Amino acid sequence: MSKRLGRGLDALIPSLSVNEDDKVVEVSLTQLRPNPYQPRKTFDDDAIKELAESIKQHGVIQPIIVRTVLKGYEIIAGERRFRASQLCGNPTIPAVVRNFSDMQVMEIALIENLQREDLNAIELSIAYQALMDKFNLTQEELSLKVGKSRSHIANFLRLLSLPEQIKENVSRGTLSMGHARAIVGVKEDSRKKELAELSIANEWSVRQLEEAIKNLDQPNPEKVKETASNKKKDPYIDQIEETLREQFKTTVKIKQQKDKGRIELMYYNKQDLERLLELLQQLS
Repeated sequence: MSKRLGRGLDALIPSLSVNEDDKVVEVSLTQLRPNPYQPRKTFDDDAIKELAESIKQHGVIQPIIVRTVLKGYEIIAGERRFRASQLCGNPTIPAVVRNFSDMQVMEIALIENLQREDLNAIELSIAYQALMDKFNLTQEELSLKVGKSRSHIANFLRLLSLPEQIKENVSRGTLSMGHARAIVGVKEDSRKKELAELSIANEWSVRQLEEAIKNLDQPNPEKVKETASNKKKDPYIDQIEETLREQFKTTVKIKQQKDKGRIELMYYNKQDLERLLELLQQLS
């Protein structure tokens, strides 16, 4: 177990172990329901299949931990074994029944996943927020409980403010925690999405993404002038800008003066400029 975990979680570790004095019972799979506080939302199908094959040959070696609920039992630890047993078609699974409070159940689910480093950044953020909401904890109290710094907790919680599309990318692993942390500091959601798409399309490192964000902060005299004039834009022009944004995956501005004007394509670094030039050449 990681020494970084706080005392509150550390004290729960013995209750996750099964020893010779424990009474092991066979529980029907139909009487079991997953831990509602399980922070991990996705399970590796291949890993579950591999475990199922092992169970077919050797059975369930380590009993799962459950608690009694109104209708049957709730899984505290061992959801992988439960899922693999379902896949095998087993009617029952060995289990040890223990008494746990809701808070302990949430903490144990977090322990299991922290031990295996199973949670992606978004799942961990949601788990932290759920613990704080459910038990009215401050960031400082939660940091002491899980043995992490308050800044660590704060950085993860900030990710929850990202647009859903970006959170899904982080969950799938197409964007890293480092990319997400860089993007979350950008003010406009549309810019956040643009930068996320460019990071994925161009396989930007976190440093390259940070450089692109830094370039966003450079003053743009044209934008200042446009904001000052506060003119209402033609809906037709808006629609064209949106179409071009989708096509080129970047900020597009159409500057119109009566019946003429110009189209501006934003690039964030040399690599992004080369990408746009290649797209433009394909259109010629």
